[in-house]
Amino acid sequence: MTPARGTAGVHRVDTGLGTSRLAIEKAVPQPGLMSIVERKGRGHPDTLADHLAEELSRTYSAHTLRRFGAVLHHNFDKLALLGGASEVRYGSGRMTAPVTVLVNGRAAHSCGREAIAVEELVESVVRRFFDERLPALAQHLRIVFNITENPSPGAVITDDGDCERGRWFAPRSTDDLRERRTLLANDTSLGTGWAPEADMEGLVRLLADTFSEAGRFASAHPWCGSDVKVMGYFDGAAGDIVLCVPQKSPYVDSRAAYLANTEAVLAECHRLARLRMPEVPLDIRLNARDLPERDELYLTYTGSSIESGDEGVVGRGNRVNGLITPLRPMNIEGANGKNPVYHVGKLYNLAATRLARRLHEETGDYAEVHLVSTTGQRLDRPRILVRLASAHAQHDKIQALVTEMLEGFPALTEELVTDGVELS
Repeated sequence: MTPARGTAGVHRVDTGLGTSRLAIEKAVPQPGLMSIVERKGRGHPDTLADHLAEELSRTYSAHTLRRFGAVLHHNFDKLALLGGASEVRYGSGRMTAPVTVLVNGRAAHSCGREAIAVEELVESVVRRFFDERLPALAQHLRIVFNITENPSPGAVITDDGDCERGRWFAPRSTDDLRERRTLLANDTSLGTGWAPEADMEGLVRLLADTFSEAGRFASAHPWCGSDVKVMGYFDGAAGDIVLCVPQKSPYVDSRAAYLANTEAVLAECHRLARLRMPEVPLDIRLNARDLPERDELYLTYTGSSIESGDEGVVGRGNRVNGLITPLRPMNIEGANGKNPVYHVGKLYNLAATRLARRLHEETGDYAEVHLVSTTGQRLDRPRILVRLASAHAQHDKIQALVTEMLEGFPALTEELVTDGVELS
């Protein structure tokens, strides 16, 4: 691979896939000295919105693929959750107002003469999702359907008849789906990925998952709720970690029991911190807003603040790699709920993240990937920027990995639909 002339330190090459261009730039070594990182747990309202939107997309995709042989057009990435109301007492609790699920988006309601019961499908997914994720809340839902079939701008009506774009959400058959012929990007947007994680990033991920997943700690402590949030700060010498870990009131019969449970959480935090960052002094704080003497505690009925006032919106939570990292390259795309066939906000972020990890494995050093699309143009021909800290990267291997990624979008779609890849 012969680098073309360009900006100093940047090699511009043709990937062999038409007009797609790859730039390889020398990156500064991974800083690693300073980290600010956040992760929201599985019961956090924003994570609930993300994961529900993705489950709706996956289920709708699988349904239309089985029925029509193609994933029909849809997007559920504007879904929102509005918090309900609850009463919490030591040893008990109850819902007093339901959580509202705003299913905002678009989906084809038919293909040719065959109708799709979109609202029935959506409702079954919503109720199953909450029954699995927050069973105490599953019977306290109000579902509002805001699902249209309106096409995007660009459908100009002429005397020659309707145009193809106007049939995107009401196809006469799968032949009306342009992506069946050529995969085109739905938007001008970007995907971003980097690797590897710094120590603090890995520790924050571990802590959030330890308390919000249905793992060993939660199984042994049924009072542990899933609306967990962890913020980590590391300045190169010492670190600070702030956690919010709720408790479920039916399992906590007194203030003393609540305080004893917080000690169990802190003990586990310190144990995990010693394993992951043994040489680093860490200040770990839990539920910093608690005022025990006033009985103002992070005590919930269901284990999530969605039960009482808080809201959740797709795209406000973890990025595709599962973290929120303001000192790293990021973008604001909400990947969950987007169409897995051609929505670049989903595909490019996942592909860039995976490619960065592969490049890190190949070079043994920091890798960063940016994919930039052009709306209406070939999905597999983005502008590509790869930034590598390694001074000994072999460009032919890099190009091979990039080409493999570009050729893999159909397989990535299949994986998203059949395996249910977790994007946050």
